[in-house]
This record gives sequence, C-alpha cells and structure tokens, in this order.
Amino acid sequence: MTDNLRGALLMSLSMAAFSLEDMFIKLLADRLPVGQILVFLGIGGMVIFGLIAHQKGQRLITPLLLTPAILTRNIFEMIGTIGFVLSFVLASLATASAVLQSAPLIVTLGAVLFLGEKVGWRRWTAILVGFFGVILIVRPGMAGFEPAAMLALVGVFGLAGRDLATRVIPRSVSSYQLSCWAFGMVIPAGLFLMLAMREAPVLPTTSQLLTLGAAMGVGVMGYYSLVAAMRMGELSFVTPFRYTRLLFALIVAVLMFGERPDLLTLIGATIIVAAGLFTLWRETRAA
Repeated sequence: MTDNLRGALLMSLSMAAFSLEDMFIKLLADRLPVGQILVFLGIGGMVIFGLIAHQKGQRLITPLLLTPAILTRNIFEMIGTIGFVLSFVLASLATASAVLQSAPLIVTLGAVLFLGEKVGWRRWTAILVGFFGVILIVRPGMAGFEPAAMLALVGVFGLAGRDLATRVIPRSVSSYQLSCWAFGMVIPAGLFLMLAMREAPVLPTTSQLLTLGAAMGVGVMGYYSLVAAMRMGELSFVTPFRYTRLLFALIVAVLMFGERPDLLTLIGATIIVAAGLFTLWRETRAA
C-alpha cells in the first residue's frame, strides 16, 4: 500500500470518526446540557493528547502558548466549536455538515486577505460559486429556512480562522501540542454555553457515561488519524478525502435521526464540494 493510499484511508477514517462524534453529541444533547458534553470531551481529549505529548518529551506549558498565532488559533477553535456544535444540535446534522464543507473556501479567501497569497480569477470564481452553494443550503428568508443553520456559518468562520492561524504557527510546535491545546479550548467553550443557556450540570446515567466515552474515543481517534493522514502521502492527494465527511454525515443523519435532506440542500452541497475540489486543484497547480 502506497503512502498516498494510506493517507487517504486515514483521512476517510478521521472523517467517519468525526461524524460519529457528532452523532453521539446530538444523541446526548436531548438529555444533557450541550456545554456539559463539551466540557467532558475537552477534558478527555486534553488529557489523552497531553499524555502523548509528555511521552514524546514535548512541553505543554511553554511561552509559545502566548504567541499571537497560537492565541488566535485557540480563540477561533472555541468560536468554531460553539458555532458548529450548536448548529447540528439545534438544526439538522445534514445541513450543518453541508455548510461545514465551505471551510476550505473561506480559508482560501482568508489567505488572500490576511496572508498576502495570490489567487487568480478561476479560484475567485470557485469561491463565489461555493458561497452560492451555501446560500442554497441555508436559504435565508426563504421557505425551509432554519435560523439555527446560521450558527453553522459561525462555526465555518471559526474553523477557517483556526486553519489560517495554523499556517503561521512555528514548526517547532508539534501536532500533539496543538491538539492538546485545541481540546483544552473546548472546556471554556462548554462552560460559556452552560452560562449563556443557563443550564445546570446534570448527573449522567451509566448509559450516558458510556455514550460520552464513545464520543471522546472516536473524537480522539479522528484527531489522531487526521494528524497522521496529513503527514503521510501528498497533500494534493490526501486532502480531498476531507469531503468524505459529508457522505458519512448524510448517512448518519438519515439512518439515526430520520433526516431527509431536500433537493436544494443536496445541490448546494454538491456545488460546495465541487468548488472546493477545484480550488484545491488550482492551488496544487500553482504550487
């Protein structure tokens, strides 16, 4: 098996794991406060990746934590987590996951505006077409509009900001350190949601604890597989497999929650994925 194929399989595994994590969170949100779920997942993920980093001799308390790039990344991580999780808990998982696929387009736009990267008219066209796909899914002011779906846009901008900040983080910072800090930012995000939504902690039952453990397990597996995938094979080959998350999310949404994405949602998702793949192809050629 080639490195490219291994990387593609790991990326697909990562996207499947994230879709399962979303499923567990949405199932738990009917019984437990969303903020409490995030606090639990943040603590678990931070401990696991912290132990891995410690085993590899990587410091977690370091002056690098206060550098502008890492502070910016952590803030956007918190914003993205709050927006995306609330969107698929309060709205449909299929809609939120479809909007999430526009994140690479936002990253490309941000790279032009903030990092001085050059983008030709073809990629500008792809970005605009991708945004049209988002409008088809969200449909503000039209029949079928879900106000909570707008939270998915908050999540997209947060995650895109996180990815942009990651581009300028020193290479001396390892992926395990970043993952540990990222899970750590989920904790204040969860506490903020509990305060904002005036939710009191609930003592989980045994089955809920098992579901929380499953969510934490697949979430950590997803992060670990993502890190491994990005370090294996060619990025131009491996990265497009990020879009398998939409396929997995649609399967979960239909089978577990009885969602039936309408034609406009499917068309919009197809447009977003096509625009993202074209943008990636043009970036690869430019490089």
